[in-house]
Amino acid sequence: MVDLVCETIRRTELRDAYVRLVISRGIGDLGMDPKKCPEPTVVIIVQEAEPMYGDLYDIGIRVITTGIRRIAIDAIDVRAKTLNYLNNILAKIQANTAGCEEALMLNHLGYVCEGTGDNVFIVKNGVVLTPPAESGALKGITRLFIFALSKKLNLVCNEKNMTLIDVYTSDEAFMAGTLAEIVPVIEVDGREIGYGKPGEITKRLMAEFVESREAYGIAAYNEKR
Repeated sequence: MVDLVCETIRRTELRDAYVRLVISRGIGDLGMDPKKCPEPTVVIIVQEAEPMYGDLYDIGIRVITTGIRRIAIDAIDVRAKTLNYLNNILAKIQANTAGCEEALMLNHLGYVCEGTGDNVFIVKNGVVLTPPAESGALKGITRLFIFALSKKLNLVCNEKNMTLIDVYTSDEAFMAGTLAEIVPVIEVDGREIGYGKPGEITKRLMAEFVESREAYGIAAYNEKR
């Protein structure tokens, strides 16, 4: 699989790219039984890496809370990265209709879970907080990287079940994902977060994220040479 991914990237001749692997059960007959599809289909998508939110990283994004709930953890194992995105898409449609860049999804218990494609973080009294994986939040790579960056910057980063009140009264908020990286949230449900602009801790994490990503890319390139 590694060889296939590397070969696909080489053919694009991109130096800075986003890669997604899509694996389905493959070609077969109609029906729910996977045994009707003897061989899986693997699709490797490589595209040029571009900032997901354009020039909004300096300004921040606006978010609404959607009525679409995150899939319950006892329904589908949320640790699996699947293509079961119907509820995320419905939530994104609500955000688009409201004229916002992203939607905040709650879990089946009413706790804050994540965005339609991003993990959510808040900052309160200097502490970085994010919903625990047990709430239904995906344990994303960028999420784990933010824990590491927080430690590097001597920031406390903890998991915590959060209500909407926690978000509304936070000092800062941001979302994070592979394509989104780290993007500040300045408004949730029409309520201004902090001073209505990207917070200082968020900006520190953003700067460290970019610096670390670029340094890792240069080191990896030199190692391959």
